[in-house]
Amino acid sequence: MAQLQPTTLRESAPYPAVRAQGLAKHYGAGETAVEALRGLDIEFAWGEFSAIMGPSGSGKSTLMHTLAGLDTASGGKVFIGGKEITGLKDAELTALRREHVGFVFQSFNLVPTLTAEQNILLPSELAGTSVDRAWFSNIVSVLGLEARLAHKPSELSGGQQQRVAIARALLQRPDVIFADEPTGNLDSRSGAEVLALLRRSAREMGQTIIMVTHDPLAASYADRVILIADGAIAGERREASPEEILAALGSLGA
Repeated sequence: MAQLQPTTLRESAPYPAVRAQGLAKHYGAGETAVEALRGLDIEFAWGEFSAIMGPSGSGKSTLMHTLAGLDTASGGKVFIGGKEITGLKDAELTALRREHVGFVFQSFNLVPTLTAEQNILLPSELAGTSVDRAWFSNIVSVLGLEARLAHKPSELSGGQQQRVAIARALLQRPDVIFADEPTGNLDSRSGAEVLALLRRSAREMGQTIIMVTHDPLAASYADRVILIADGAIAGERREASPEEILAALGSLGA
């Protein structure tokens, strides 16, 4: 199998890849207010694969969306690298995400009228940036998509569609990839392939992966599992087995 090549020496950076200080998120007001995040302090290191887990309604998805700048914080600060993103104007935030952040979602978000290759290249075309064809070929080879580039999403399996989505996220060489239930719509074999690829991108490319999942088996691929309950950090596990993760979730009432 082809080898992923490191893109930068991110590990030498003097600051974490992603950091939150006193991060809070509130919905509504008065008696109906919901406190989704309660002043969280958390850091994610360069080249680390982290999974965020917790019971339904714990705030895990809100945390990821706020860290990624997809949702605004009610209080506190979020940094991507050394750049604070809380308070940025929409255009500045869009530019920062385009240059430094990749996303992999459960729903794939592929354009049905475009081929796999066109879907992978779409962000570069929208940004008006040139494509490193050697890097493109490397990614496609690693993901086993060479024979599927001319196919449209309807002609691809779920696992192949998710690999296209990952290729799209990797092409821009982002510092951080946020993955929201990336295996939720996949069978067990395809899911395992996707998780292994995310782990490789962290270990071989030094990219930081932050994944929300409800699946202990998926979380076991991560270097670190962060447990969330009632909008607060409830603990973490490192290099944990699915059984250990399930037990930790059980202690939270998940």
